[in-house]
Amino acid sequence: MATPRCDCLIVQPIAQSAVRLLEDAGLVIHVASSTAFADLEPYLTTAHAVITRNHGLSEQEIAAAPNLRIVGVHGTGTDKVHKASLAARDIPLANTPGANAQSVAELAIGLMLTCARSLVAADQASRTGDHLFRQKHRTFELSGRRLGLVGFGHIARLVARMAQAFGMQVATVSRFTPAEELQAEGIVLMPDLDSLCEWADIVSLHGIPEATPVIDARRLALIGPDGFVINTARGSLIDEQALVAALTEDTIGGAGLDVLTIEPIASDNPLMACPNLVLTPHIGGSTEEALEKTGLQVAGKVLAHLRTIGEIPPIGT
Repeated sequence: MATPRCDCLIVQPIAQSAVRLLEDAGLVIHVASSTAFADLEPYLTTAHAVITRNHGLSEQEIAAAPNLRIVGVHGTGTDKVHKASLAARDIPLANTPGANAQSVAELAIGLMLTCARSLVAADQASRTGDHLFRQKHRTFELSGRRLGLVGFGHIARLVARMAQAFGMQVATVSRFTPAEELQAEGIVLMPDLDSLCEWADIVSLHGIPEATPVIDARRLALIGPDGFVINTARGSLIDEQALVAALTEDTIGGAGLDVLTIEPIASDNPLMACPNLVLTPHIGGSTEEALEKTGLQVAGKVLAHLRTIGEIPPIGT
């Protein structure tokens, strides 16, 4: 069977406007039906570009693409792309930082509100006729509460402004943002993460994963039984076993997670049985607006590189 021609393989679906942008430049596009290697391999053989999302691109997949010239990531995270394989062949890796920031920031605030007002439990109470729910269930306002941001990139900056609009006090730990810049925005720079966890009523994660989880059992204890943790960044930022124990033993008030170490979540994952936990299936950047912006941005970066190296004609020729 003949090898199908594919100039750009899209591993996971992106906005149709982004696909059209690539096609209008003369590229033959294939949107994969699944992320299984057997389905990707025939198209990797001829692909000059690959656009992926949270699937990433493995060493095996990169090796199967001898004509590969660029990899684009639809989103910020590139941790699932085998960078050593790309570097060995001098293949650039493009991502789209900030393209979905508004959507992710809004979800972070939404998870805070959901936890603060116990909205999932309140919905269930209404459906089951528990009319005494409001009398026996403790909830709280965001106004006047302390929000600790771990990291201060595109998303955290937006979260800070939204939280301040609610009347929250905001602090952060950041290695890259000058103290005077934070001060101008009314944000406190904490000396370290332990101090932030002790200070905050809600800790929201926006950093980059490290070798070990930044929120472990000890830091969950610092956040305490009245505190909450929100994660819309990377699942590996939290020690999930420690979080299960903290939620089960009521040593933390609750949590809202849009990301997990392994996605999608398995039905037997211990988190599924935890109280005071709100789970969403990695929807932070999945609004129509974010998908459009992110898709067009990654497609534009792929096209710009292919034009630079002469794989496709420059615009206007």
